[in-house]
Amino acid sequence: MSNTSTSALASRHCVPCEGGVKPLDPQAIDSLQGQVPGWEIVNGHHLRKSWKFPDFKTALAFVNRVAEVAESEGHHPDITVGWGKVEIALWTHAAGGLTENDFILAVRIDSLKL
Repeated sequence: MSNTSTSALASRHCVPCEGGVKPLDPQAIDSLQGQVPGWEIVNGHHLRKSWKFPDFKTALAFVNRVAEVAESEGHHPDITVGWGKVEIALWTHAAGGLTENDFILAVRIDSLKL
């Protein structure tokens, strides 16, 4: 998908949600997937991506930058960090699956300079 689509998604912000929000249907997920290259759709339920780093300190610095973005958006990923690696999983817990918020946050995470 074009950078224009990604830029449009990146210009949006996560919308707070509480119970009653429905997850995206498979067709909507497919239409958004092209805007988050490198992110894997897992069982139609969540997004997942991994990064490699030269050491633990660099991986942790990346996690801290992700945390700042997540906190500013009010949308918090599950993050696993280890020596030289980070894995992030995104889904909207209140919806029990993927919402547009997950794709917005994925694009914002991808925009962080490594």
